[in-house]
Amino acid sequence: MYLLILAGVIILSLILIVLGLPGLWIMVATAVAYNLIVPGEPIGWVTLIAVAVLAFVAELLEFSLTGRFARKYGGSRRAGWGAILGGIVGAMVGIPVPIVGSVIGAFLGSFFGALIAEFTGGSSAGDATRVAKGALIGRVVSTVLKIGIGLTIGVWIFIAAAK
Repeated sequence: MYLLILAGVIILSLILIVLGLPGLWIMVATAVAYNLIVPGEPIGWVTLIAVAVLAFVAELLEFSLTGRFARKYGGSRRAGWGAILGGIVGAMVGIPVPIVGSVIGAFLGSFFGALIAEFTGGSSAGDATRVAKGALIGRVVSTVLKIGIGLTIGVWIFIAAAK
């Protein structure tokens, strides 16, 4: 029964990751709770620490890739920070929209954050748009990587618990 509940939480957490919510951390917390509730030591502490480290790396990638892609497309550090901050603000503003609001908000926020940062830095409209497009691509890439890492964490936790 516990294993079935764990599988359900992992699946729901993966959906939360897609929606831009903290599904990775819910998976990690659920694995720790599973380890404390189920008799014995069903999930080893090494696994718990490893998946927590993976979740932290995924969060770092999510924030850093957006800025890195903005700079790769010719933007300044200012544009990179604009993309990162815009993505965070966009995700928060988009939350009231049902289901996909935070995802769309984060994508648009990254785009407009980089665009505004480049415009205020003195770039032309064409250059600022190119940089903003790079920030958007970075946000998409980081989201896909985060989902992949989430799948890895979910499978790892389930296999460790099923032993």
